[in-house]
Amino acid sequence: MTSPIPFVDLKQEWAPLRREVLDRIGAILDHGRFIGGSEISELEAALAQIAGVRHAVACSSGTTALLIALLALDLRPGDEIIVPAFTFAAPLECALLAGARPVLVDVDYPSGLINLDSLRRAITGRTRAIVAVSLFGVPADFDAICALAAVSGITVIEDAAQSLGAERNGTPSGGLCEIACTSFFPTKTLGAAGDGGALFTDRSDLAERFREILNHGQSERYRHVRLGLNGRMSSIAAATLLARLAGLPPALDARRRIGAIYDKELDALRSSGLYLTDIPAETSPARSQYAIALADRDAAAAALGAAGIETAIHYPSPLHRQAAFAGTQQEGQLEQASRLADTVLCLPIYPGLGSASQDRIIAALHAHIASRPR
Repeated sequence: MTSPIPFVDLKQEWAPLRREVLDRIGAILDHGRFIGGSEISELEAALAQIAGVRHAVACSSGTTALLIALLALDLRPGDEIIVPAFTFAAPLECALLAGARPVLVDVDYPSGLINLDSLRRAITGRTRAIVAVSLFGVPADFDAICALAAVSGITVIEDAAQSLGAERNGTPSGGLCEIACTSFFPTKTLGAAGDGGALFTDRSDLAERFREILNHGQSERYRHVRLGLNGRMSSIAAATLLARLAGLPPALDARRRIGAIYDKELDALRSSGLYLTDIPAETSPARSQYAIALADRDAAAAALGAAGIETAIHYPSPLHRQAAFAGTQQEGQLEQASRLADTVLCLPIYPGLGSASQDRIIAALHAHIASRPR
């Protein structure tokens, strides 16, 4: 009997690091600084180098990072934040929590990256920020996005939750615009043993503002200079990330190799209605998911499941279909976001995925396409 192929295998990823992680946690037990330990500043310095920016600010989650970024803009009632309609809920949640008016725009199919025409139409005199998501490990076109934003003095924020380690035109994700936010959720390209996040910027004034906001708005102990929250990363979360840093480059190489094999072996299925995201020549991806799209997505997922292959749907509903966000302003009908939600399917792409397992996944997809009624 063949073994099941999981969508991710975190147990395998962490196994070689067990001793180092426990040693690092032991050091924290010895020094006793569970909040604000030296592990935080050590991690921030390493993250800033990865993103190619002057400042990285560690925080408790990717969602917290987005909320801090928006709060740092000192938004006023009526200010608008543009968000793609096909993504995880966090950017839209944070826009609402920050007191702004979110405006949903459409995406390109099948990449899910923000559609520039829809973005252009959505910009008004009230637009304060654009949150552009680098989805499925592929950075959005920030040259074009930032050029549009610059005309009106709009802040651009990269949601790099899925793309740490990617590059576009030689510039790392995290350093493609004025502010970037990432997540260290365990399944990300750099995952912690729990939640975690970070903000990136070249601006010292913004970095200082981020640090104040994540620590209850304090510039120093008990001196509250702005509205803030508790967004601090724990020393233990930082320690687990430090243990993984040395393994990030080979892990990214493995993800790129696996993604390139999928690209090559699934290309022949395009004529049968399977859509792949074409990676621009100037882009080096850092895929935490490998997304395809096909009209009979649910049947394909069932066929792979029957073959012992776990898949995932990121995301089964666009944001404008979610009950919690009913009435959110939108630009146009968001047709491609809806289409992608109905057809997207994500395949396993973790570093430990062996060639034999990947061959099984590819063969199962070919077999499903071949079994369709003609």
